Amino acid sequence: MRIVSLLPSTTEILFALGAGDDVVGVTFECDHPAEARSRRIVSSTSLPEGLAPAEIDAFVSGALARGEDLYRLDAGALADLDAELVVTQDLCAVCAVDVSTVDDALAHLGCTARVASFDPHTLAEVWDSVRALGAATGRDAAAATLVADLEARLAAVRARVADRDRPRVAVLEWTDPPYAPGHWIPEMVEAAGGSCVLGAAGEKSVRVRWDDVHAARPDVVVVAPCGYDLAGARAQADALLDAGLLPDGVRVHPVDANGCYARPGPRLVDGVEELAGFLHP
Repeated sequence: MRIVSLLPSTTEILFALGAGDDVVGVTFECDHPAEARSRRIVSSTSLPEGLAPAEIDAFVSGALARGEDLYRLDAGALADLDAELVVTQDLCAVCAVDVSTVDDALAHLGCTARVASFDPHTLAEVWDSVRALGAATGRDAAAATLVADLEARLAAVRARVADRDRPRVAVLEWTDPPYAPGHWIPEMVEAAGGSCVLGAAGEKSVRVRWDDVHAARPDVVVVAPCGYDLAGARAQADALLDAGLLPDGVRVHPVDANGCYARPGPRLVDGVEELAGFLHP
């Protein structure tokens, strides 16, 4: 089977299921595992490089208001890959190529590839995506094993922190302006033994004010800006501290948002384990 994956998370899942050799096309963001970078890149972004967080927010907001796509699918790169399965998303216009764009491109090319679209909002729905990819690629057993392992690791963390006091945790999914998290991140905080004081599980992330962050009285602020690795998150955490924007005395924990928080894949459990280690050493 020849697969084009238009999501970093599904690329990661496909490789984890042993389907990496079937992946022939990926996005410019597909960087895990490293082998994924050797596949043909079939999508890019209109977002200029080198923008600060506030500039990125302004660019994205403007583009969405004008109805412009943030991601470009290279139909030419896709044309001769003879894809049988194209994996995309219908979750977030800021995350990846929209499923309607994929459908239009395949129709234009006369390609009969099957399109599988994923829209997870919770950890359970992420695991469902793993199972669905297993079914779509004939790797049901591998998917069941992977999900069972992930669920067992989560259960082990929950058991370890079950009797601990729960610190109040504010996760910043963006820093300028601040955004409270949604989707699976509040679940991650709860599983790690914290109490998520901003954002709601299964919902979209929402813009908040710094007054809201202070009013939430967090003990810990997790800096997890979507699209940034640990170094980028650490730089933003330092900038927030230097600017005096965070509550006095709060513990600050920057994380690899791209690797373990923002992308709905297996490494979300790595994020839970890391966060539990920080909240409950």
